[in-house]
Amino acid sequence: MDFKLPQDAFVNKFVAKSKFYERTSLGTKLQNEFTSKIKKITWKYKLAEETIGVAKTDTVTEIQIFDIELKEQVIPKNILKVIDKAIPYQILYRFIYNNSIAYGITLKKSNKTEKYYFKEWDEDIEFDFTGIDLEKIYQKLVKAFIRRKALDQQEFKLQIDLDHKIEELEKNIYTLEKKIKKEKQFNRKVEINKVLLKKKKELNQIIK
Repeated sequence: MDFKLPQDAFVNKFVAKSKFYERTSLGTKLQNEFTSKIKKITWKYKLAEETIGVAKTDTVTEIQIFDIELKEQVIPKNILKVIDKAIPYQILYRFIYNNSIAYGITLKKSNKTEKYYFKEWDEDIEFDFTGIDLEKIYQKLVKAFIRRKALDQQEFKLQIDLDHKIEELEKNIYTLEKKIKKEKQFNRKVEINKVLLKKKKELNQIIK
């Protein structure tokens, strides 16, 4: 994908893996993951007031775009946590494995990573880099990963909160369904099913 960003935002700078070793205290296991899973890290773009002419805010001063070339078609989430700890900005990731591409983004607040959003390999996605400030641009980027119809018109914070709630309910439903299958006592199955129906109803009220 061509991001169609101003030339001033284009960095295209190779970042040595050792830079992350120096900035964070990595154990041998994580260092080995960097070596075995990542082929190359490239800082592709810097979205800042001086590069794209859009004002920063207190919470979003810059947005970075990184290309991560992988040695296997698996997104190394543990390594992303290391990168985000070392870099105090919001990051949009483009993962590359052979001819396949996937995207991820950090939900970061006050330099603390709260969550990651990912797209499947070669899944279509469109990014909108317009906005009155960098925070609005960042929110649009995150929303491109959520794409739940029921949440489209919500304000950003509410959209994130509801998305977290949906994921939590989906996990609870999955766990309860597994419990029902394993449970041998009929009365116990009935009790679990009551809770399951309650969780499903709660989920349907959010996503309807």
